[in-house]
Amino acid sequence: MTLEFSCLKTFQETYPCLFHTLYYSTIVVGAFKIFNFFKGLAAIFLDCFIYPSVNFHKYGGNTSNPTNWCVITGASDGIGKEYVFQFANRGFNLLLISRTESKLQDIQKELKLRYPRVKVQYLSIDVSTDSLQNYSKISQVTDNLPITVLVNNVGQSHSIPVPFLETEDKEINDIITINDKFTLKITKIIVPRIIETLKKNHNKSKGLILTMGSFGGLLPTPFLATYSGSKAFLQSWSNALSGELSRYNVDVELVLSYLVTSKMSKIRKSSLLIPTPKQFVASVLRSCGRRCGAQERYGTTTPYWSHALYHYLIEQTVGVYSAVANKINYQFHWSIRKRALKKRQQKKLEGEKTGNELKND
Repeated sequence: MTLEFSCLKTFQETYPCLFHTLYYSTIVVGAFKIFNFFKGLAAIFLDCFIYPSVNFHKYGGNTSNPTNWCVITGASDGIGKEYVFQFANRGFNLLLISRTESKLQDIQKELKLRYPRVKVQYLSIDVSTDSLQNYSKISQVTDNLPITVLVNNVGQSHSIPVPFLETEDKEINDIITINDKFTLKITKIIVPRIIETLKKNHNKSKGLILTMGSFGGLLPTPFLATYSGSKAFLQSWSNALSGELSRYNVDVELVLSYLVTSKMSKIRKSSLLIPTPKQFVASVLRSCGRRCGAQERYGTTTPYWSHALYHYLIEQTVGVYSAVANKINYQFHWSIRKRALKKRQQKKLEGEKTGNELKND
């Protein structure tokens, strides 16, 4: 340390003008970085808490007389189901797409009771099959609907964290098909309907496409490699689509989430930092079009306040592609995998024990 100070002093005495130029430049750059950091924090606070909620009338919502339609995929559970009720509350007719018909029927009945003015249709299809028949059904049902909103919510992850080389081929195919291929194909079907609806409305309203992203796509995630890659793909695709569709008056947003209580995350209890699907969707629709935690990203929002802070701090410190972030993610998901395998083994032993007892009886 003494040697370093000695060298610095020698440099100062030998090149005083250059030394002072570098010294004050460092102060200015540092002050600028600090200013930008706190400016970003202030923007998050304003986006998440202060600015008024987005009025969905600009996207064609009409609570007194719903005329425009919102298409929601993965609509029968969790976040998708919450999108259904919160868009109904904002005055949209609804086309629900999911696999389990009984759940869709129950949601349709509940919607008719709570929102009698809202029209509801549903399609029960298994999107993992990637069949032409599915896309033909979607095309036929939506052909004459005045659609202004599409919510690409359907998605699948791994059953438990798993090394890529141990991932079953079916799981890989299902994840890529559901998360990526289906999302692209339904968007290609629905977007022309949105553009046509806006033309008929003489561009009095805008179109909206919300696609669910994930921190698993934001951060390369060991032991969820296929899922992580599928969500990273959606991130780039959605951002590119946002640039293409802006001239048609269609807003395209990638919605980033971290931990939310759901079947996919396997988290049952909410907390201050982990929202319920209802809380998360409320944050999405409240701040739609604002960056929140995704201050550095185009066409992207991280709307829930704890997720927003986490996202922003990662971007401003270690970075999403750093070795540090990758190692933390590795350890986190390795720990989850160990617990999941242990739990699976315990269930197997309990099942064998029960089977042996039945045989003895």
